[in-house]
Amino acid sequence: MDARQRVALALDHKEPDRVPVDYWATAAVTARLLDHFGFASEEQLLQDFDVDFRYVEGPKYVGPKLEVHPDGSVDDHWGVPRVRVEVDSGGQTSVYQEVIHSPLRDATSLDQLRDYPKWPDPDWFDYDCVAAQVAAARRTGKVVVFMGDRLNRCAQLKPAMYLRGVDQILLDMASSPEMAEYLFGKIAAFYVEYARRTFEVAGGDIDIFMTGDDFGAQTGLLMSPEMWRRFLRPGFKALVELGRHYGCKVAHHSCGSIKPIIPDLIDCGLDILNPLQPDVRDMDHAELKRQFGDRLSFHGTISIQRTLPFGTPDDVRSEVRRRMETLAPGGGFIFCTAHNIQADTPTENVVALFDAYRALGRY
Repeated sequence: MDARQRVALALDHKEPDRVPVDYWATAAVTARLLDHFGFASEEQLLQDFDVDFRYVEGPKYVGPKLEVHPDGSVDDHWGVPRVRVEVDSGGQTSVYQEVIHSPLRDATSLDQLRDYPKWPDPDWFDYDCVAAQVAAARRTGKVVVFMGDRLNRCAQLKPAMYLRGVDQILLDMASSPEMAEYLFGKIAAFYVEYARRTFEVAGGDIDIFMTGDDFGAQTGLLMSPEMWRRFLRPGFKALVELGRHYGCKVAHHSCGSIKPIIPDLIDCGLDILNPLQPDVRDMDHAELKRQFGDRLSFHGTISIQRTLPFGTPDDVRSEVRRRMETLAPGGGFIFCTAHNIQADTPTENVVALFDAYRALGRY
């Protein structure tokens, strides 16, 4: 059974030969694994780990030159200044582009939002490059996923947080709803068009469209379910419907505890929910499988907060075994970590993880 057949069966809530496998890790971890195994390319690593998914980078920014500020920060395509931050962990350096200022934080009126001079334009991207990316991914025989990079993932809440500030956009929902609606609508419209042009160039060869927006924290939603439905559901549904229109299964990544809105995600047409974060409140895997497993597939679940960085290889194997017992029956499950494997994870635990997938993941 090949990867595409395997994943198709799993997403149809049937049991294939084994649970499909995905790989998420930081660039630093991937580099360490390449050195550990002596591989020359990431593709060799993915083949060795028997990973069923291949991600395409997506459109390339070719718009106006991004502003560089005196403090060394550089605007992203939303006009949000970011600075390069290097974090040393486990003897390795991971690199992140951190927001240092939210340019719309001090706006007090709709006119100020409308007059923001740095709203991005979908014309600022080269979509033609997607065709070659998709063709290369298709040649591997694996499932092709479009998710975008961390700075340009189809989302609403996270870009609004970058533009307005984490606290301010949440306050807007309660005290300035017209400003929140405008901001979310502007962001959603950009990403719907950005994704539409991507799908057009891909010519039907993208299998899964993955959006990403963190709606929850460790102990619950970042807002009430009613607020999510008012402000974020319309754009979320538009993205899901767009992906489905182009023949994709649609996945969504949200960290945190989000159980109260899972029925809404299903109602919007979502096919796959990632990551079912294991170390948060009220996201019991057995209960989620019982309540939603006939209508929704699950992707992720392996802890990057506890088990992988701080456990032993035996702990890793035990966690994989528990996920197999709880989430795999009847299909609808894909092995993956709850987020990118970080540099604080020992190499032996990563190796143990993929060995456990292979040994324990068969039906």
